[in-house]
Amino acid sequence: MNAQEFKQIFPLGEKNEAYAQFFVGQSYLKPLTTERVGIANVTFEPGCRNNWHIHHKGGQILLCTAGRGYYQEWGKPAQELLPGDVVNIPPEVKHWHGAAPDSWFSHLAVEVPAEGASNEWLEMVDEEEYGKLK
Repeated sequence: MNAQEFKQIFPLGEKNEAYAQFFVGQSYLKPLTTERVGIANVTFEPGCRNNWHIHHKGGQILLCTAGRGYYQEWGKPAQELLPGDVVNIPPEVKHWHGAAPDSWFSHLAVEVPAEGASNEWLEMVDEEEYGKLK
Protein backbone atom coordinates (compact mmCIF):
# COMPACT_ATOMS: atom_id res chain seq x y z
CA MET A 1 0.00 0.00 0.00
CA ASN A 2 1.24 3.50 -0.75
CA ALA A 3 0.23 6.87 0.67
CA GLN A 4 -2.52 7.44 -1.91
CA GLU A 5 -4.09 4.02 -1.21
CA PHE A 6 -4.28 4.56 2.56
CA LYS A 7 -7.90 5.50 3.26
CA GLN A 8 -8.44 8.34 5.71
CA ILE A 9 -10.93 11.15 6.13
CA PHE A 10 -8.49 14.10 6.20
CA PRO A 11 -5.95 15.03 3.50
CA LEU A 12 -2.58 13.27 3.59
CA GLY A 13 -0.54 16.44 3.29
CA GLU A 14 3.09 16.72 2.30
CA LYS A 15 6.09 14.70 3.41
CA ASN A 16 6.97 15.98 6.87
CA GLU A 17 10.41 17.33 5.93
CA ALA A 18 10.42 20.10 8.57
CA TYR A 19 10.38 17.55 11.42
CA ALA A 20 11.99 14.57 9.64
CA GLN A 21 14.99 14.62 12.00
CA PHE A 22 12.62 13.78 14.90
CA PHE A 23 11.01 10.76 13.20
CA VAL A 24 12.13 7.25 12.29
CA GLY A 25 10.55 6.52 8.90
CA GLN A 26 8.31 8.67 6.72
CA SER A 27 5.52 10.85 8.07
CA TYR A 28 3.18 13.31 6.36
CA LEU A 29 1.78 16.55 7.74
CA LYS A 30 -1.36 18.47 6.79
CA PRO A 31 -2.13 21.53 8.94
CA LEU A 32 -5.92 21.83 9.25
CA THR A 33 -6.10 24.98 11.40
CA THR A 34 -3.56 27.53 12.52
CA GLU A 35 -5.88 30.03 14.24
CA ARG A 36 -6.47 29.83 18.02
CA VAL A 37 -5.90 26.04 18.26
CA GLY A 38 -3.38 24.33 16.00
CA ILE A 39 -4.68 21.06 14.55
CA ALA A 40 -2.82 18.92 12.02
CA ASN A 41 -3.40 15.55 10.40
CA VAL A 42 -0.27 13.49 10.92
CA THR A 43 0.10 10.27 8.91
CA PHE A 44 2.77 7.65 9.59
CA GLU A 45 3.91 4.96 7.16
CA PRO A 46 4.23 1.46 8.72
CA GLY A 47 7.02 1.47 11.30
CA CYS A 48 7.24 5.27 11.44
CA ARG A 49 7.23 6.92 14.85
CA ASN A 50 8.42 10.14 16.38
CA ASN A 51 11.16 10.51 18.97
CA TRP A 52 10.42 10.81 22.65
CA HIS A 53 9.31 14.36 23.32
CA ILE A 54 7.72 16.66 25.89
CA HIS A 55 5.11 19.38 25.34
CA HIS A 56 5.87 22.12 27.83
CA LYS A 57 2.99 24.16 29.26
CA GLY A 58 0.14 23.26 26.86
CA GLY A 59 0.17 19.53 26.24
CA GLN A 60 -1.39 17.75 23.28
CA ILE A 61 -4.48 15.74 22.34
CA LEU A 62 -4.38 12.93 19.74
CA LEU A 63 -7.60 11.98 17.92
CA CYS A 64 -6.93 8.70 16.12
CA THR A 65 -8.62 8.53 12.72
CA ALA A 66 -7.18 5.68 10.62
CA GLY A 67 -4.93 2.62 10.77
CA ARG A 68 -3.20 1.26 13.88
CA GLY A 69 -0.53 2.84 16.01
CA TYR A 70 0.94 3.20 19.47
CA TYR A 71 1.35 5.78 22.21
CA GLN A 72 3.74 5.39 25.12
CA GLU A 73 4.55 7.47 28.17
CA TRP A 74 8.00 7.18 29.72
CA GLY A 75 8.13 4.30 32.21
CA LYS A 76 4.79 2.81 31.11
CA PRO A 77 3.88 0.12 28.54
CA ALA A 78 2.91 1.18 25.02
CA GLN A 79 -0.83 1.44 24.29
CA GLU A 80 -2.29 0.31 20.98
CA LEU A 81 -4.25 3.04 19.18
CA LEU A 82 -7.16 2.50 16.79
CA PRO A 83 -9.60 4.85 15.00
CA GLY A 84 -11.80 6.59 17.55
CA ASP A 85 -9.22 6.49 20.35
CA VAL A 86 -8.41 9.77 22.10
CA VAL A 87 -5.18 10.41 24.00
CA ASN A 88 -4.94 13.40 26.35
CA ILE A 89 -1.27 14.16 26.93
CA PRO A 90 -0.71 16.51 29.86
CA PRO A 91 2.09 19.04 29.75
CA GLU A 92 5.54 17.83 30.86
CA VAL A 93 4.87 14.14 30.07
CA LYS A 94 7.65 12.45 28.08
CA HIS A 95 6.07 10.29 25.35
CA TRP A 96 6.13 9.10 21.73
CA HIS A 97 3.51 8.02 19.19
CA GLY A 98 3.46 6.49 15.74
CA ALA A 99 2.43 3.62 13.49
CA ALA A 100 2.46 -0.06 14.31
CA PRO A 101 5.27 -1.93 12.53
CA ASP A 102 2.83 -3.36 9.97
CA SER A 103 0.20 -0.61 9.59
CA TRP A 104 -0.26 2.92 8.36
CA PHE A 105 -1.61 5.25 11.06
CA SER A 106 -3.15 8.74 11.20
CA HIS A 107 -4.17 11.02 14.02
CA LEU A 108 -5.17 14.60 14.43
CA ALA A 109 -2.66 16.35 16.66
CA VAL A 110 -4.27 19.12 18.69
CA GLU A 111 -1.82 21.49 20.32
CA VAL A 112 -3.33 22.75 23.59
CA PRO A 113 -2.77 26.51 23.67
CA ALA A 114 -0.77 27.94 26.55
CA GLU A 115 1.39 30.99 26.98
CA GLY A 116 5.02 30.02 26.44
CA ALA A 117 4.16 26.53 25.13
CA SER A 118 7.03 24.67 23.47
CA ASN A 119 8.01 21.20 22.36
CA GLU A 120 11.25 19.51 23.41
CA TRP A 121 12.48 16.71 21.12
CA LEU A 122 14.51 13.97 22.79
CA GLU A 123 16.07 10.59 21.93
CA MET A 124 14.77 8.04 19.45
CA VAL A 125 12.53 5.22 20.64
CA ASP A 126 14.64 2.13 21.41
CA GLU A 127 14.62 -0.05 18.27
CA GLU A 128 14.56 -3.30 20.24
CA GLU A 129 11.62 -2.19 22.41
CA TYR A 130 9.69 -0.95 19.37
CA GLY A 131 10.41 -4.24 17.61
CA LYS A 132 8.58 -6.13 20.39
CA LEU A 133 5.29 -4.38 19.54
CA LYS A 134 2.85 -6.42 17.49
